[in-house]
Amino acid sequence: MSNTIYLGYYFKVKPLQPAVEILIAELGYAGFESFVETEEGVTAYIQKDEWYETILDDIQILNSKEFEISFTSEEIEQTNWNAEWEKNFNPIIVDDLCSVRAPFHEKPNTTYDIIIEPKMSFGTGHHETTHMMIQHILKHEFTDKSVLDMGCGTGVLAILTEMKGAKPIDAIDYDNWCYLNSLENVERNNANHITVIEGDASVLTGKHYDIIIANINRNILLNDMKTYTKALNASGILFLSGFYNDDIPIIEAECNKYGLKHVETLERNNWVALKFQK
Repeated sequence: MSNTIYLGYYFKVKPLQPAVEILIAELGYAGFESFVETEEGVTAYIQKDEWYETILDDIQILNSKEFEISFTSEEIEQTNWNAEWEKNFNPIIVDDLCSVRAPFHEKPNTTYDIIIEPKMSFGTGHHETTHMMIQHILKHEFTDKSVLDMGCGTGVLAILTEMKGAKPIDAIDYDNWCYLNSLENVERNNANHITVIEGDASVLTGKHYDIIIANINRNILLNDMKTYTKALNASGILFLSGFYNDDIPIIEAECNKYGLKHVETLERNNWVALKFQK
């Protein structure tokens, strides 16, 4: 990978928060792989081979009137990603029950301790969507439940469901880096009931689950909702995140089309995580 060419986007953001966190999340869903927060905003990196002309068209926050965001970009050689995220990755604790940390962090006193090396994958627990999905999982019964973690990123949510007694578990991501990173993190946490799969919703044909977790972006969720519903067992639970409060009506309407009932909402900084039941 040393010869991989990257593009660096240098974003200046005013005011910084929560705009920087929202921007990082949206860029991550668009395919950007690594982020370094700066005093002025954030620097984002994407492989040149993965870049396309309209890649920023779906970055909603760039059109927001609440924030002033400008950027420049340039072609660069690959940097030392591990060193970059180690400088910026701090452990988090969710509801005093679940910690998400790197191997070099001290072990906290929590019921569930997840060790990950996120590298370029999305899902350290720092972002609102991952944080809220962890909260949903902490509140829900998972013992002997079959689970799908769709768009698994680092595999952190799948790992937590196994710690709560779920089995078997499929963790699926279409991104090769996420697939490889999830394999590493599953092994790192001694998770024995998780199968990591590289692919999209098309690999769900013939599969069925008691619980489906999907922390992806709104358009993918809308496009794949029918497939998720078909894969969900009777009375199954669907947890969804990766979108804003304003998106709830369109997400709820699509879920209702397939007999899914909205039963709970969590919200952090305008991001939401919804629970539906079949």
